[in-house]
Amino acid sequence: MSKTFNILLVGVGGQGIVLASEIIARAALEDGLDVKKSEIHGMSQRGGSVTSHVRFGEQVFSPVIPKGQADVLLAFERLEALRFAPYLRTQGMAVINQQAIPPATVLAGAAHYPENIEELMEQRGLRVVRVDGVSVAKEVGNPLTLNMALLGAASVFLSLSERAWEVAMAQHIKPAFLDVNRKAFRLGRDLAPTSLTTAPVSPES
Repeated sequence: MSKTFNILLVGVGGQGIVLASEIIARAALEDGLDVKKSEIHGMSQRGGSVTSHVRFGEQVFSPVIPKGQADVLLAFERLEALRFAPYLRTQGMAVINQQAIPPATVLAGAAHYPENIEELMEQRGLRVVRVDGVSVAKEVGNPLTLNMALLGAASVFLSLSERAWEVAMAQHIKPAFLDVNRKAFRLGRDLAPTSLTTAPVSPES
């Protein structure tokens, strides 16, 4: 991998975004890549926006992804996907969890939650994969595995080895919960190819 690969994770507090970003970073390290990571937690305990930038390649100088340069946007919540769409490069990949968590402004009636988020992003020249991470987490019997289900779907586009993912999960997940999280990861990974008709994304030259 000669170019830096950029993945931006976005969502709201409590969805396991930080853990997912740590596993991506560890997997990249296991594959011998240089990694930089940056997080903004916001008002996470109140359901506020949470973002995490992960960049990996042969040599990475900055942890922050500039707008228009993300290769993959992993959105744990639909409105957050739209908010951070400007960070994706043209033909970048948006992996979007089909879950709506209305922010306070919407709940108060001061703003509208758009229904056609994925279509709006596709109109901007972005590629979109819709993933029902909540259903996967329910299928494995643990709602806290939502992040691993979504990470599994995104892993199809991240050019990291299966061994690296296995090692990274083992290092960051408690042994008692490792098997169920691995199952959610595998089920999430199986969802992505059936939703996509184009080849996996590569870092932009």
